[in-house]
Amino acid sequence: MQHAEGHGLITAPVDRLQATSSARRERSTSRFVAWSETLEAHIAYIALILCIASITPLDSLASAHSGALFGLGFLAVWRYGWGLAHFVRSNIYRSIVFPRMRAAAETAMRESAENEQHVFLLVTSFRIDGDTTAAVYRAAFEAAKRAPNGATVVASIVEMGDQRLIKQLHQLVCGENSNVRLVITRIAGSGKRDALAYAFRAISRQEPKVDDVVAVIDGDSIVPSDLVSKCMGFFQADSRVGALTTDEISRVHGKAKFHIWYSLRFAQRHILMSSNGLSGKVLTLTGRMSMFRASIICDPDFVNQIESDYVDHWRFGRLKFLTGDDKSSWFWLLRNRYKMLYIPDVVVATVEEPPSRYFLPAATQLMVRWFGNMLRTNTRALALGPSKVGLFTWWTIFDQRISMWTSLAGLAMVFLVGLFATPYAFPIYLLWVLVTRYLLTLMLFNSRPRVSAFYPFFIYFNQIYGSIIKTYIFFRLNKQKWTRQKTTLADNRTRFESYAREASSVLLHVIALIVFGTLVALVLGQLAVPDATVFAMAYGLNPVN
Repeated sequence: MQHAEGHGLITAPVDRLQATSSARRERSTSRFVAWSETLEAHIAYIALILCIASITPLDSLASAHSGALFGLGFLAVWRYGWGLAHFVRSNIYRSIVFPRMRAAAETAMRESAENEQHVFLLVTSFRIDGDTTAAVYRAAFEAAKRAPNGATVVASIVEMGDQRLIKQLHQLVCGENSNVRLVITRIAGSGKRDALAYAFRAISRQEPKVDDVVAVIDGDSIVPSDLVSKCMGFFQADSRVGALTTDEISRVHGKAKFHIWYSLRFAQRHILMSSNGLSGKVLTLTGRMSMFRASIICDPDFVNQIESDYVDHWRFGRLKFLTGDDKSSWFWLLRNRYKMLYIPDVVVATVEEPPSRYFLPAATQLMVRWFGNMLRTNTRALALGPSKVGLFTWWTIFDQRISMWTSLAGLAMVFLVGLFATPYAFPIYLLWVLVTRYLLTLMLFNSRPRVSAFYPFFIYFNQIYGSIIKTYIFFRLNKQKWTRQKTTLADNRTRFESYAREASSVLLHVIALIVFGTLVALVLGQLAVPDATVFAMAYGLNPVN
């Protein structure tokens, strides 16, 4: 990757026409995204619902197929009841529980000011553009400057251009007499897991004290300047806290649909993380920014888990993890019964660079990585049991496995009813989707001050297409790929063994889909359960009258 000297500190010539065109596109995108959040956009969406409702015979489905109503009603009560539980828990956490936690953390900070608790800010950077790198490290140095008792910024990098930029920024932001130290570790670009392990060992050599903390920051995450003062106290207030993570917002490079999609994901994330925060165990310690006790970062077992994590699969053998370092750290803390907190009043801005300029290929690549990381860790987390994990957290992990099928069940029911009973099932289902997803959108006002009128379409896309990707990757857990890095795992299998593995994945996936379709048809009454007479005739026996 080529870097301009100083990443913009010494400005390189820029093509004026290209820059003007890019700025014009960004302004147009911003205006469209802003319009989608206006009252006019929401009125237009409601008008669409009313138009479809006026031409849809709403009584046709009830008269044509009671089985569909039963199936859809059962799924709706289950899925929306579960969503409502998360919504209620989220509000309890943010309105009642967390303010008490915040007060205790601030009290702990005041009472332990003489302890000189030190903070390490570890930033990993690889193949990130110069402007983003400059913004990320500038924010990290500003946060380090405001740390109550000094800080050390550890930069884990690959390119020499990054090293020159970081040193310049350290001198520019912190000055000569600053209490902010800079430690740089460089590796050969062998992957983020290696970068983290090298940096963790570098921190261990600094001999941090028991109460010190380490913030692990991704190279595209811009932290607030008060990060340390607003997060460090939680570790002092409760010795069982092993790590924490925060709210996030996105700064997207790309078309308007990417802006809306990412903003939706983070709005939903805020509610779900708050809900699980009520149990003291979030479902992921995001790699964008999570803060750990230094004693955990320096634990050789923890470092080894990050560097060389794996699971043993009955069909794939030993699967060494390439991606998902955040899931590895989360599982280590879960297994060792540490608390993992969510801090909803601290916001980290993440710079999002979609892996493709086209939405569907980009979403597919990202979902394959996200859901693969989730599913590879899901089984071993469930194996810990509800007594160790906590009942609500354990059930939430279990729900990750079944929600990918229940999300598709409603669509499958409508598809079968529409083909074999009444075509009016399709417009009724469309109306149902538009109404229910809009209600879910309105609930997101509890998470964000503005929501887009296009959220309902992306909510449905995430549910259906996301479930398709989950069911696909569930049978292909060996597929791993970074969206930015080109790092891959060595494959020592013969060509025949590779083909056999792929064939077994396809076979199991097809069998699962057949079983799924059969169960849906049975619920609808379009297939009947064979009685004893049918089995007797199949084996050439005379049925008993």
